[in-house]
Amino acid sequence: MEINNNQLLRFTTAGSVDDGKSTLIGRLLYDSKSIFEDQLEAIENTSKQRGHEGVDLALFTDGLRDEREQGITIDVAYRYFTTPKRKFIIADTPGHIQYTRNMVTGASTANAAIILIDARHGVIEQTKRHAFIASLLNIPHVIVCINKMDLVDFSEEVYNDIIKQFEAFSSKFIVMDIRFIPISALLGDNVVNRSENMDWYQGGALLHTLETIHISSDINKVDARFPVQTVLRPQREGFIDYRGYAGRVAGGVLRTGDSVTVMPSGFTSVIESIQGPSGKLEEAFAPMSVALTLTDDIDIGRGDMIVRSTNVPEASQDIEVWLCWLHNNPAKPRAKYTIRHTSNEQKAMIKEVVYKININTLGRNTDDKDLNMNDISKVKIRTTKPLMIDPYRENRTTGSIILVDDTTHETVAAGMIV
Repeated sequence: MEINNNQLLRFTTAGSVDDGKSTLIGRLLYDSKSIFEDQLEAIENTSKQRGHEGVDLALFTDGLRDEREQGITIDVAYRYFTTPKRKFIIADTPGHIQYTRNMVTGASTANAAIILIDARHGVIEQTKRHAFIASLLNIPHVIVCINKMDLVDFSEEVYNDIIKQFEAFSSKFIVMDIRFIPISALLGDNVVNRSENMDWYQGGALLHTLETIHISSDINKVDARFPVQTVLRPQREGFIDYRGYAGRVAGGVLRTGDSVTVMPSGFTSVIESIQGPSGKLEEAFAPMSVALTLTDDIDIGRGDMIVRSTNVPEASQDIEVWLCWLHNNPAKPRAKYTIRHTSNEQKAMIKEVVYKININTLGRNTDDKDLNMNDISKVKIRTTKPLMIDPYRENRTTGSIILVDDTTHETVAAGMIV
């Protein structure tokens, strides 16, 4: 399979406390030679001061002082590294229940999720919770790394038993692609290099899997969606009558000559030209940033959406969403919020909390309707004007929203349209 050398893969890591997430990322960076010498030196010194025999790989990711002192991950830590085949952005997310919102934030843009399982403990509640969030956020690829295989004598039987445990509950989730890799992050088995201790495992090492996983088809190429961010009127020589609509393609493919409809007005036109950063284009697809011109002079502004006339999103003021509450302060009953959806901003109100998810049992709680920090619930929202929406499962850009508190201007919730 041909891999685009500039292709960017975003992945998130999730696992229970002490499952070795930070050690795994440290090992990935260390063995793929993605660490600067001065960083390495500083971490070697810290490791020595603490009496560790070798380099404490977890220190590469624990950026906050509290994290280093307590040996836990609190906030989402983003790390960047490159191999000859791909560029990577890692979101290292916390394992504790009280940081569910951090995991949702880190995972919202990911192509893949690495879920760590301690080989000694097998599938635990935290594993189910993280797999549920990965499914809810529609992450296309899940890589289950069964870590600490060195502590169970690299047993194939233990590995196969954990796969059965995971598959028993994950069959209820909608995840297209689940892979299993037995690893030892501490010793480096099957992380960057194939393990000599597990010759019974026939698959590739973790880095090879990340480099070759096919992500081009993760973007919706069917439903053409172009949220307008701004109108370009240069008013200079050669562009006196130019009126371009700039934004980023959120889905599908748009070509010169396509019949399009402007939402929510419903006016139709034809794409006259597509302009990219390097000049004219015949077509544009997600996630390219371009400017379109149309053959008709239609009143279009920020927040409108240009779509293909034969494939129009739903325009609705009543939307049902999975909502993750991000703020310390609970939701106020029937309070007004600003809802942001693509480039569109409207006023909105949480009309009803249908049920909350018990993040431990994954059961539904219909009695408790209070939205507190880290709660995930299904809610009904009413907006002042229609939004052009798709289900989050079909398009992660046009299917997501955030709620902003009008008084503090803080983001209080993130939502996935059902």
